[in-house]
Amino acid sequence: MIRAIAYASCYVYSPAGTGDVCERSRLLRSLLKAGDANFMLKYALRVRQQAKDSPPLAGFFGAKDVLVPVPGCAPSAGGRLWAAEDLAMALINEGLGATAWTGLRRVRAVRKSATAAPGSRPSVNLHYDSFFIERATMPVERIVLVDDVVTKGRTLLAAATRVHEAFPDAHIRAFALLRTMGLTAGVERLLDPCKGEITWRAGDAHRTP
Repeated sequence: MIRAIAYASCYVYSPAGTGDVCERSRLLRSLLKAGDANFMLKYALRVRQQAKDSPPLAGFFGAKDVLVPVPGCAPSAGGRLWAAEDLAMALINEGLGATAWTGLRRVRAVRKSATAAPGSRPSVNLHYDSFFIERATMPVERIVLVDDVVTKGRTLLAAATRVHEAFPDAHIRAFALLRTMGLTAGVERLLDPCKGEITWRAGDAHRTP
Protein backbone atom coordinates (compact mmCIF):
# COMPACT_ATOMS: atom_id res chain seq x y z
CA MET A 1 0.00 0.00 0.00
CA ILE A 2 1.24 3.49 -0.84
CA ARG A 3 2.16 5.22 2.41
CA ALA A 4 1.01 8.76 1.55
CA ILE A 5 -0.36 10.94 -1.23
CA ALA A 6 -0.88 14.68 -1.44
CA TYR A 7 -4.45 15.76 -2.01
CA ALA A 8 -6.41 18.96 -2.55
CA SER A 9 -10.07 19.93 -2.34
CA CYS A 10 -12.09 23.04 -2.97
CA TYR A 11 -15.36 22.81 -0.99
CA VAL A 12 -16.48 21.34 2.32
CA TYR A 13 -19.45 19.11 3.09
CA SER A 14 -21.16 18.74 6.47
CA PRO A 15 -23.27 15.56 6.62
CA ALA A 16 -24.86 16.30 9.99
CA GLY A 17 -24.28 19.97 10.82
CA THR A 18 -27.07 22.48 11.26
CA GLY A 19 -27.59 25.86 9.68
CA ASP A 20 -27.87 27.33 6.21
CA VAL A 21 -24.29 26.66 5.10
CA CYS A 22 -24.48 23.02 6.16
CA GLU A 23 -27.73 22.57 4.27
CA ARG A 24 -26.17 24.16 1.18
CA SER A 25 -23.23 21.80 1.48
CA ARG A 26 -25.58 18.81 1.39
CA LEU A 27 -27.34 20.23 -1.66
CA LEU A 28 -23.96 20.69 -3.33
CA ARG A 29 -23.12 17.05 -2.66
CA SER A 30 -26.48 15.88 -4.06
CA LEU A 31 -25.98 17.89 -7.26
CA LEU A 32 -22.45 16.54 -7.58
CA LYS A 33 -23.59 12.94 -7.20
CA ALA A 34 -26.33 13.52 -9.79
CA GLY A 35 -23.62 14.19 -12.37
CA ASP A 36 -25.31 17.10 -14.16
CA ALA A 37 -22.96 18.24 -16.96
CA ASN A 38 -23.77 21.95 -16.58
CA PHE A 39 -23.15 21.71 -12.85
CA MET A 40 -19.76 20.08 -13.45
CA LEU A 41 -18.71 22.79 -15.89
CA LYS A 42 -19.76 25.51 -13.47
CA TYR A 43 -17.74 24.12 -10.59
CA ALA A 44 -14.76 23.20 -12.75
CA LEU A 45 -14.57 26.89 -13.67
CA ARG A 46 -14.53 27.77 -9.99
CA VAL A 47 -11.76 25.25 -9.36
CA ARG A 48 -9.73 26.86 -12.15
CA GLN A 49 -10.26 30.28 -10.59
CA GLN A 50 -9.05 28.96 -7.24
CA ALA A 51 -6.07 27.21 -8.84
CA LYS A 52 -5.12 30.58 -10.34
CA ASP A 53 -5.87 32.90 -7.43
CA SER A 54 -5.81 30.85 -4.21
CA PRO A 55 -2.47 29.96 -2.56
CA PRO A 56 -3.71 26.53 -1.35
CA LEU A 57 -4.39 25.34 -4.91
CA ALA A 58 -1.75 27.33 -6.80
CA GLY A 59 0.43 24.96 -8.81
CA PHE A 60 -1.53 21.86 -7.90
CA PHE A 61 -2.72 21.22 -11.46
CA GLY A 62 -0.38 21.17 -14.44
CA ALA A 63 -1.20 21.60 -18.12
CA LYS A 64 0.33 18.20 -18.92
CA ASP A 65 -1.29 16.27 -16.07
CA VAL A 66 -3.20 13.09 -16.78
CA LEU A 67 -6.46 13.03 -14.81
CA VAL A 68 -7.64 9.60 -13.65
CA PRO A 69 -11.28 9.59 -12.48
CA VAL A 70 -11.94 7.31 -9.53
CA PRO A 71 -14.87 4.94 -10.22
CA GLY A 72 -18.02 4.92 -8.14
CA CYS A 73 -18.94 2.17 -5.70
CA ALA A 74 -20.28 -0.18 -8.38
CA PRO A 75 -19.05 -1.24 -11.83
CA SER A 76 -20.17 1.15 -14.55
CA ALA A 77 -23.13 -0.11 -16.58
CA GLY A 78 -23.77 0.51 -20.26
CA GLY A 79 -20.88 2.93 -20.73
CA ARG A 80 -22.53 5.49 -18.45
CA LEU A 81 -20.16 8.09 -17.03
CA TRP A 82 -19.82 8.35 -13.28
CA ALA A 83 -19.57 11.64 -11.37
CA ALA A 84 -15.77 11.68 -11.09
CA GLU A 85 -15.38 11.09 -14.83
CA ASP A 86 -17.74 13.97 -15.60
CA LEU A 87 -15.77 16.14 -13.19
CA ALA A 88 -12.42 15.14 -14.73
CA MET A 89 -13.64 16.02 -18.22
CA ALA A 90 -14.94 19.39 -17.00
CA LEU A 91 -11.57 20.14 -15.34
CA ILE A 92 -9.74 19.34 -18.57
CA ASN A 93 -12.15 21.64 -20.40
CA GLU A 94 -10.89 24.41 -18.09
CA GLY A 95 -7.25 23.63 -18.86
CA LEU A 96 -6.54 21.77 -15.60
CA GLY A 97 -4.86 18.81 -17.24
CA ALA A 98 -4.08 17.43 -20.67
CA THR A 99 -6.22 14.32 -20.89
CA ALA A 100 -8.29 11.84 -18.90
CA TRP A 101 -7.36 8.17 -18.59
CA THR A 102 -10.14 5.77 -17.60
CA GLY A 103 -8.07 2.64 -17.14
CA LEU A 104 -8.94 2.41 -13.46
CA ARG A 105 -12.21 0.47 -13.12
CA ARG A 106 -14.37 -0.96 -10.38
CA VAL A 107 -14.94 -4.67 -11.02
CA ARG A 108 -16.74 -5.49 -7.77
CA ALA A 109 -19.24 -3.32 -5.94
CA VAL A 110 -18.49 -2.04 -2.46
CA ARG A 111 -20.86 -0.53 0.04
CA LYS A 112 -21.33 3.23 -0.10
CA SER A 113 -19.60 4.88 2.85
CA ALA A 114 -22.39 7.45 3.11
CA THR A 115 -24.96 4.75 3.91
CA ALA A 116 -22.74 2.42 5.94
CA ALA A 117 -22.42 2.43 9.71
CA PRO A 118 -19.03 3.75 10.90
CA GLY A 119 -17.72 0.26 11.68
CA SER A 120 -18.83 -1.28 8.40
CA ARG A 121 -17.44 1.17 5.84
CA PRO A 122 -15.24 -0.40 3.15
CA SER A 123 -11.59 -0.67 4.12
CA VAL A 124 -8.64 0.45 2.00
CA ASN A 125 -7.89 -3.19 1.20
CA LEU A 126 -11.49 -3.86 0.16
CA HIS A 127 -11.40 -0.88 -2.18
CA TYR A 128 -8.06 -2.03 -3.56
CA ASP A 129 -9.34 -5.55 -4.26
CA SER A 130 -12.42 -4.14 -6.02
CA PHE A 131 -10.32 -2.12 -8.50
CA PHE A 132 -8.81 -3.27 -11.78
CA ILE A 133 -6.11 -1.30 -13.56
CA GLU A 134 -5.46 -1.58 -17.27
CA ARG A 135 -1.98 -2.07 -18.60
CA ALA A 136 -0.20 1.23 -19.23
CA THR A 137 0.30 2.11 -22.89
CA MET A 138 2.01 5.48 -22.50
CA PRO A 139 4.65 7.11 -20.29
CA VAL A 140 3.14 9.50 -17.75
CA GLU A 141 4.97 11.88 -15.45
CA ARG A 142 2.16 13.44 -13.38
CA ILE A 143 -1.22 11.97 -12.47
CA VAL A 144 -4.12 13.53 -10.58
CA LEU A 145 -6.75 11.14 -9.26
CA VAL A 146 -10.13 12.89 -9.44
CA ASP A 147 -13.00 12.07 -7.09
CA ASP A 148 -16.19 13.85 -6.18
CA VAL A 149 -16.04 13.50 -2.37
CA VAL A 150 -13.27 12.48 0.03
CA THR A 151 -14.00 11.38 3.59
CA LYS A 152 -11.12 9.51 5.25
CA GLY A 153 -9.35 8.95 1.96
CA ARG A 154 -9.59 5.16 1.81
CA THR A 155 -10.83 5.09 -1.78
CA LEU A 156 -8.15 7.51 -2.96
CA LEU A 157 -5.33 5.66 -1.20
CA ALA A 158 -6.45 2.35 -2.70
CA ALA A 159 -6.84 3.93 -6.13
CA ALA A 160 -3.39 5.51 -5.90
CA THR A 161 -1.87 2.14 -5.07
CA ARG A 162 -3.52 0.53 -8.11
CA VAL A 163 -2.52 3.37 -10.42
CA HIS A 164 1.06 3.19 -9.13
CA GLU A 165 1.17 -0.41 -10.37
CA ALA A 166 0.50 0.77 -13.92
CA PHE A 167 2.60 3.95 -13.72
CA PRO A 168 5.38 3.28 -11.19
CA ASP A 169 7.42 6.32 -12.26
CA ALA A 170 4.57 8.85 -12.18
CA HIS A 171 4.03 11.42 -9.45
CA ILE A 172 0.50 10.67 -8.15
CA ARG A 173 -1.71 13.01 -6.14
CA ALA A 174 -5.46 13.41 -5.71
CA PHE A 175 -8.20 16.03 -5.99
CA ALA A 176 -11.73 15.86 -4.60
CA LEU A 177 -14.21 18.66 -5.15
CA LEU A 178 -15.73 18.14 -1.68
CA ARG A 179 -14.16 17.00 1.57
CA THR A 180 -16.38 15.68 4.34
CA MET A 181 -16.32 17.43 7.70
CA GLY A 182 -18.08 14.68 9.62
CA LEU A 183 -16.56 15.35 13.05
CA THR A 184 -17.39 19.06 13.19
CA ALA A 185 -20.63 20.55 14.44
CA GLY A 186 -20.99 22.62 11.30
CA VAL A 187 -19.17 24.65 8.68
CA GLU A 188 -19.06 28.41 8.21
CA ARG A 189 -18.35 28.53 4.47
CA LEU A 190 -18.61 26.18 1.51
CA LEU A 191 -15.62 27.42 -0.45
CA ASP A 192 -12.53 26.48 1.55
CA PRO A 193 -9.64 25.38 -0.70
CA CYS A 194 -6.94 23.29 0.92
CA LYS A 195 -3.99 21.06 0.25
CA GLY A 196 -3.18 18.21 2.58
CA GLU A 197 -2.18 14.58 2.79
CA ILE A 198 -3.75 11.15 3.00
CA THR A 199 -1.56 8.66 4.83
CA TRP A 200 -1.57 4.93 5.53
CA ARG A 201 -1.15 4.49 9.27
CA ALA A 202 -2.09 1.74 11.70
CA GLY A 203 -3.88 -0.21 8.98
CA ASP A 204 -6.15 2.61 7.82
CA ALA A 205 -6.26 5.84 5.81
CA HIS A 206 -6.03 9.19 7.61
CA ARG A 207 -6.74 12.55 5.98
CA THR A 208 -5.16 15.85 7.04
CA PRO A 209 -6.89 18.26 7.07
